[in-house]
Amino acid sequence: MTRIKKIGVLTSGGDAPGMNAAIRAVTRTAIYNNLEVIGIREGYRGMINKMFTPLWTHDVSNIIQRGGTILKTARCDEFKTPEGREIAYNNLREAGIDGVVVIGGDGSFTGARIFDEEYDIPFVGIPGTIDNDIYGTDYTIGYDTALNTVVEAVDKIRDTASAHNRMFFVEVMGAEAGFIALRSGIATGAEAIIIPEVKDEGMKLEALMESGRRQKASNIVIVAEGDEDGGAYKLGQRYKSQFPNYDIRITVLGHLQRGGSPSAFDRVSASRLGFAAVEALMDDQRSVMVGIQNNTIVLVPFRKAVKLHKDVNRDLLDIAGVLSS
Repeated sequence: MTRIKKIGVLTSGGDAPGMNAAIRAVTRTAIYNNLEVIGIREGYRGMINKMFTPLWTHDVSNIIQRGGTILKTARCDEFKTPEGREIAYNNLREAGIDGVVVIGGDGSFTGARIFDEEYDIPFVGIPGTIDNDIYGTDYTIGYDTALNTVVEAVDKIRDTASAHNRMFFVEVMGAEAGFIALRSGIATGAEAIIIPEVKDEGMKLEALMESGRRQKASNIVIVAEGDEDGGAYKLGQRYKSQFPNYDIRITVLGHLQRGGSPSAFDRVSASRLGFAAVEALMDDQRSVMVGIQNNTIVLVPFRKAVKLHKDVNRDLLDIAGVLSS
């Protein structure tokens, strides 16, 4: 029989739609298996400050459709220190917590991996980030919702772009990864997609603008915030001065992409991953992330999820290039 009797669950890093669905799945799966559940508020900070709240079935009712996270999330520099992690361990032991489910991104998993190496409390991760940039899983919680939010916003922007014959540079999230930009660009029929993974797209767009081939009724350029040119604002300002014949506008979608009710896909994915995370703890797994590959639940060691790079789909890049030509 598993030695796990009481588990903690926390959300860490940036919030993502579907985190509440994951909290709900973890809580109800644990209770179904006669385990106690403790919600740890504000991520690792709550672990250090003993911000523990028992969770029961009714506590997670009516949250599956809500964005954000009922447990809140926060950054915690203190947890990065050995002294901070020792305080966290002692607090977990005092509360009788035998295992922890961490819902977050690679930074959250890095902290969990280090803690798991130092102490005897197992951690299991659930990938929750709108960027979809975690190795070992096809989709992360929140990505599908953020993608649909971007598509809806860009569709509306195109309406006004068409009405005024304007070119819009639309910045989407993705400091180091272009997953949102690439898929939303294809889905909205963008004339150009500029992402960190491709280094010469800005130059290609400039050449097309010089040739006059981009003077259409409307032009949409999707820019990942982490691209080498400095994001949509710098790129748009540069082209405004270079090409005064274009009526250029700049829109930064920002944190709009993080909010809103999670899509059906994110709700189901979060439910599957939450269920799998509890099962993993009961099977004495530790220092692993539960992910989805080819629609199947997999276990990925934290060291791989954190260290290995997840690349964008190169076939999608080819498709985007052809369809925008």
